[in-house]
Amino acid sequence: MCRTEGGGVMGLKTTAFGGDRLEKLRSNGAVAKRKMRIWIIRATTLVLLCTCLVQLTALGETWGPRVLKGWPSCFSRESAAAATLEVKSSPELPARVLPAKRVYKNNGYLMVSCNGGLNQMRAAICDMVAIARYLNVTLIVPELDKTSFWNDPSEFQDIFDVDHFISSLRDEVRILKELPPRVKRRVELGMRYTMPPVSWSDISYYQNQILPLIQKYKVVHLNRTDARLANNGQPLEIQRLRCRVNFSALRFTRQIEELGRKIINILRQNGQFMVLHLRYEMDMLAFSGCTHGCNKGEADELTTMRYAYPWWKEKIINSDLKRKDGLCPLTPEETALTLRALDIDRNIQIYIAAGEIYGGQRRMNGLAAAYPNLARKETLLKSSDLSSFQNHSSQMAALDYLVSLESDIFCPTYDGNMAKVVEGHRSCG
Repeated sequence: MCRTEGGGVMGLKTTAFGGDRLEKLRSNGAVAKRKMRIWIIRATTLVLLCTCLVQLTALGETWGPRVLKGWPSCFSRESAAAATLEVKSSPELPARVLPAKRVYKNNGYLMVSCNGGLNQMRAAICDMVAIARYLNVTLIVPELDKTSFWNDPSEFQDIFDVDHFISSLRDEVRILKELPPRVKRRVELGMRYTMPPVSWSDISYYQNQILPLIQKYKVVHLNRTDARLANNGQPLEIQRLRCRVNFSALRFTRQIEELGRKIINILRQNGQFMVLHLRYEMDMLAFSGCTHGCNKGEADELTTMRYAYPWWKEKIINSDLKRKDGLCPLTPEETALTLRALDIDRNIQIYIAAGEIYGGQRRMNGLAAAYPNLARKETLLKSSDLSSFQNHSSQMAALDYLVSLESDIFCPTYDGNMAKVVEGHRSCG
């Protein structure tokens, strides 16, 4: 540095100039670091969001908001497909694609109490789902019959997979396991309307008569559900929904499904098998008034039972006329003759899908002599297998239903609810 008269001043200026540049360089470096940090954070966040999006898409498009369906993938289609395949093949997390929820203005709540046996209630549930769908109401999971001849205490969830029932129909109707707390309190205070709907009505009856009651009371309880919706003359959309409920949404519980498969596997080990729905049970004979082959004591017992149930409207019945009109179930003896006339191999396995046969072994002797390979769930399984099913006739009937679906031949001896439902299910399969 020069030592002139103004040297000191010149030296100070040079030092100050160098300090400003250094400060600017440091400032620019800090800004660059901050920008880099922000860029890294943004990039990391974007990658995480994209990863979450792909995983949500892989697990099921309808689990997330519907808007996610239209978003482009952050990865290629191949990567997304690979991610989906990986999730589907994972045994810990099976893929379950749910239909999108149907959005509608809720007009109120529909409660239903089913009556009858398993397949009668099954058909009624199909009707009630269709009615709830076309009235735009919320359906509460149906209550099953506990007071009929069978005295079965089973709840809906004891027989059917209730979560599957609710989720598989979410694109058609909102179904809840129970009323919301606020609405439930109103019902407990008696603020609901209870009635049996008119039998064999079409959907216009529910639109014009039932819907106004739901809108007025918010909760309507239909206390009888058998044959409340006409089978024929309904719009095609209603018939499709009824079939969907019957053959897809009403899936049995895992316990019932597994035991049903066990029975089927046992039968399959011995070759082909036939299911005989031998509807010669006490309740059927009492209801129909068919006493052919019964002694006087049995005929009187069946008549007494018919009078004991007030909702069985027909009381005085001529059994001979009923039989001539073809309205009686085949007796075990008549069944043997029919199978022989159809040239059914006498050595084929015949699984009896029925409850206790009225008249016991005395009435079964003729059939057993003609077809010796008779089997029932009670003879194929250990008593421990059926211990939890005892005194639960609907759960027992569910096992028979599953075996009927998988049989090589299905032969009903009466054109009742099970015959119709199994026939439809086998046709769909």
